[in-house]
Amino acid sequence: MVEEWQRHRPEFSRLDRISPWTPAMHASLADHAAVGMYLLEDDRFLYVNDRLARMLGYQRAEMLGISIFDVVAHDERQRVAEKLQQTLAEEKDIHYERRARCKDGSFIDVEVFGSRLDVEGRRLIAGVMLDVTRRKQEEAMAQLTSLVYQHSSDAMVVTDANGIVITVNPAFTDITGYSLDEVVGRRISVLSSGRHDPAFFRAMWRSIRRSGSWEGEIWNRRKNGEEYAERLTISTSYNDDGSVRCRVGLFSDVTEKKRRDERIWHQAHYDYLTGLPNRLMLQQGLEAKMLYARHTGSAFVLLYLDLDLFKEINDTLGHGKGDEMLRQVAARLLACVRRSDLVARLGGDEFCIVADGICGEEETRGLCEKIVRAVAEPYLLGDDRGLISVSIGAAFYPRDGESADELIHNADLAMYAAKDQGRNGYSVYAPGMRREAGLRRQLVRDLSGALDAGQLVLYYQPIIDLLSGRVVKAEALLRWQHPRNGLLSPMHFMHEAEETGLIVDMGNWVFREAARQLAQWRRRQPDFQMAVNMSPAQFASRKLHPADLLASLHKLGVPGEGMVVEITERLLMDISPQISHKLLAFSDAGIQIALDDFGTGYSSLPYLLTHHIGYLKIDMSFVRNIERSPQDQRLCEAIILMARKLGLSVIAEGVTTPGQRKVLAEAGCDFAQGFLYSAPVNAQGFEKLLDRSFGD
Repeated sequence: MVEEWQRHRPEFSRLDRISPWTPAMHASLADHAAVGMYLLEDDRFLYVNDRLARMLGYQRAEMLGISIFDVVAHDERQRVAEKLQQTLAEEKDIHYERRARCKDGSFIDVEVFGSRLDVEGRRLIAGVMLDVTRRKQEEAMAQLTSLVYQHSSDAMVVTDANGIVITVNPAFTDITGYSLDEVVGRRISVLSSGRHDPAFFRAMWRSIRRSGSWEGEIWNRRKNGEEYAERLTISTSYNDDGSVRCRVGLFSDVTEKKRRDERIWHQAHYDYLTGLPNRLMLQQGLEAKMLYARHTGSAFVLLYLDLDLFKEINDTLGHGKGDEMLRQVAARLLACVRRSDLVARLGGDEFCIVADGICGEEETRGLCEKIVRAVAEPYLLGDDRGLISVSIGAAFYPRDGESADELIHNADLAMYAAKDQGRNGYSVYAPGMRREAGLRRQLVRDLSGALDAGQLVLYYQPIIDLLSGRVVKAEALLRWQHPRNGLLSPMHFMHEAEETGLIVDMGNWVFREAARQLAQWRRRQPDFQMAVNMSPAQFASRKLHPADLLASLHKLGVPGEGMVVEITERLLMDISPQISHKLLAFSDAGIQIALDDFGTGYSSLPYLLTHHIGYLKIDMSFVRNIERSPQDQRLCEAIILMARKLGLSVIAEGVTTPGQRKVLAEAGCDFAQGFLYSAPVNAQGFEKLLDRSFGD
C-alpha cells in the first residue's frame, strides 16, 4: 500500500501547476487509480474518484462537498481530526487504519495515506484509501488459526506426501511425548505400536489416495513406550496442478474413553458380583448358539438354576455373606462345565447354564447331579458355615423352544417342577408344565389374600401321654379353606408361602390363634400344651419378633411353658446369631423347643443342648416299620435312650397301630401322636377328645 501511495503522489504534486477542478484531471485520476483517491479542503471532499465512491456506496457527485467525518466511525472522529490537523500543520504524511462508515450505515476497514498540498495558496489534503476489510479478516483468521494450532487439545501434525513430518503443534507433544525437533524430518510411522497388520495400513492408504482423507481409530505408541488409542482424521492439501502439497493429521487421545466404554459395556453385559455374563449376555449368547445349531443341525440344553431358600442366608448371615456365597456358587458352577459352555447369573439367586452338544436326558442327568452335589457342599463364610441346595430345570433346543425367551421360560417351568418335587434336584421340561405353572400363579394370587379373607384355619392333632393315655398336648396344623379347591394342607401351598415371604405373617397368625385356643383349653386342663411349627424361613425373616408373640401370650394370660415351638434340624445346621437370639428369647420365656422329624436330616446332636431343645420328635418314617423291622426298632430305641441321657422328652409321630404304640411304650417313649388316636380335627372336634383316655 505504501508503494501505491508513492506511485500516485506525483499526480497530486502537479496540482500547483494545473487547476484541480479541470475535467481532464478528474478523468485522469478516475481512469488510472487502482485505489480510492480524494482531495480535502478543511474537512470537505473537493474530489473523489470512482473507486472511493463505490467503496463507500456513494455516487461521486454525492460525496463532493460532504465532510470526511460523514464517512468516519463515530468513535474515531477525534482521532481523524487530530490526524488532519497534524498533516496541515506539519506538512507530514500520515498513514493509519480506521473504520469507514458507508452510505448504508455499515462499516469497512480502511488503510489511509495522506499528504498536505499547497495549491494556489490553498492548503489541501490529498489522500488514498484502500479497503482492507478482507485482509483484516484474513489476518484475524490467521491469528485465530495460530491460536487454535498452538492451544488446541487435539494434536496436529503436517507431513509431506510421503509421510515425512513437517511440523507439529504442542498438543502433539503432550499426547505423544515427542517434541517438534524429535520428529521433524522423520516418518510419522515413528508412532506405530505394531498392533495393526499391513492390511490395515494398505486400506488406510487406499482411502487417502482415492479421496485424500481417512478417519478412524488407531493404536499408536508414545515416546515412553506406552500404547494409546487415538481418533485420527487425515486430510490432504493440493497444489494448483493437483499434486500433494501436504497432509494434515488431526487426532485426540481416546484411550480413557475406550476404557470407559469397555467398562460400560462390561457392566451392561456382566454381573458385577460374580463376574458371570448377565441376562442380556445370556440372551445374546443363546441367540448365537441357536444360529450355530440351526446351521449345523446340532442341539444343546439350557439349565435354569434357583438356589433353595437362599433368602434365609441373607436374612440370617447378612447380605455380605450372602454375596460371598453367590460368588462361591458361581465358581462351583464354572468348575462343573466345559470352557465352551455358558454360565450366567440372571439376578438374585438364579443362574443359567447353556451346555453345548448335550441333547439327551442321560447326559443332562449326569450334569445336573454333578451340579446338585457341588452346590450342596458346605460354604465357609468367614466364621460362619452355610448350607444351601439347588433346584434345576432343563429344556432342550430345539425340542423345547425355538426362541431364547421360550427356551428360558420352559426351563424356568421345569425348575419350579423340581422345587415342587422337594428341591435339591432337577426336572426336564414337559408340555404339561405350562398348565401347572398357570395353576401355581393363580395359587400365589389366591394365597396373598387368604389371611385377610379369613380363609386360614387351624386343625389340631392330639399328643398322648403313653403312660396315662391322656391327651396332654396338641399340635396346631395350618389348613387353607380355599374357596374353589376346598381344604388344603400346607404341602399344597407352603413352598409358595416361603418363596413369597407370606410365611411370616401366616406363621404369626398361627401362633396367636393357637395361643388363643390354648387359653380356652387350659381352663379345662391347666397343664395342657400347644405345639406350633415355625419354618426356617420364618426364623430367618427380620419380620419375626419373638417379643411381639410373647406379648400376645401375656395378654391372653398364657404362661410360656404352655407353648411348644417345633423346628427342623436344618434350622440348627444353618443357624446364625440372629436365629440363635430368637430361639433363646422363646426359651427364656419358658417356651419349649421341639426338634421335628428327628433323624431324617443332618447330624445335629451337638446342637441339642446348645439351643435348649426340650423334645425330640421321632419321624414317622422310622415308626412306620417299627413292628417288622428290627433295624428301625433299634434306631427308635437308640433315639429314646439318647434323649433320656440328655434329659429330653421324646414324641413319636405317625403312630397308626396298637403294636407300634406297644413297642414305643416298652422302649420308654414319652408321647405319641398319629391316626391311631385321631387325625387332625378342628377345634370343636378336638374338644371331644380332651376327656378321652387312650390307654391299653
